Amino acid sequence: MAIGSSSAPKSSAPRDSSPPSRGRHEIAAVRLPSRSLRGELRAIRVVWRRELIRFSRDRLRIVTSLVQPFLFLFILGTGLSTIASAGTHGVDLRTFVYPGVLCMAVMFTAMFSAASIVWDREFGFMREMMVAPVRRSSIVLGKCLGGATVAAFQGVIVIAIAGLVGVPYVPVMILEILGLQLLLAFSITAFGVMAAARVTQMQSFMALTQMAIMPMYFISGALFPVSGLPQWLTILNRIDPLTYAVDPMRRAVFAHLKISEAARRALDPGVTWWGWHVPGLLEAGVVAILGVGMLIVGIIEFSRVE
Repeated sequence: MAIGSSSAPKSSAPRDSSPPSRGRHEIAAVRLPSRSLRGELRAIRVVWRRELIRFSRDRLRIVTSLVQPFLFLFILGTGLSTIASAGTHGVDLRTFVYPGVLCMAVMFTAMFSAASIVWDREFGFMREMMVAPVRRSSIVLGKCLGGATVAAFQGVIVIAIAGLVGVPYVPVMILEILGLQLLLAFSITAFGVMAAARVTQMQSFMALTQMAIMPMYFISGALFPVSGLPQWLTILNRIDPLTYAVDPMRRAVFAHLKISEAARRALDPGVTWWGWHVPGLLEAGVVAILGVGMLIVGIIEFSRVE
């Protein structure tokens, strides 16, 4: 063997002289589920159920939301009964304001449910819902249905105390009231959702809703008859959307009361347009149309929000 010769065979395979690649990583494919009607319905149900769970776990909210209706019904109603006895034709003032209190119990609960949107946005949960592979309309609809259900539950509690203010427990009346409360709760929640689409702070939202809800409530005739009003107040009453929820609620209650015709004409005159008495079904239709309209506006606003 020659000195200096190597016994190890040389490899004839070509060498890869290119430098090693840097930053080359395989990207895992992300597959989003396709949108379907079943998926949208599931999203609506999830958001609706979340509202119910939040409400059921917050017992303080359940109690505090009933304080204001009880104050108006038993404190204000009892305190003013003596003064108003001449104008009510022998009907207890608490009986008269009871339909308005039914609307109040629904209104504030529905508005607080809509306020949770602003709360969720501040803490980032709303962003997680927005990036979910579902339409934003499903999220908004789930919010409205959840708020309406929660508000209707509060209304049921006020319905249960009807006997304390001289209102009989008639199944037909209770079903009518419950249906009107669901409709009103949906419309008020839709209004709150529409407002919450652009408001980013809870303080601003509560100030805005109080500025809108309280005047609507007092102008609607919840605490006074809608006949014999001054011209300016009559005009405001007729353009107030809440008027068309309070009046059919009062009709449903007074239809089952044993009172004189004079008291019925004075306390339950009904809403008129240029002398024409508006049917209760049309009034409910006005509330429904306004609710659907505000829901559509809320969906459009949420579709623009990033």
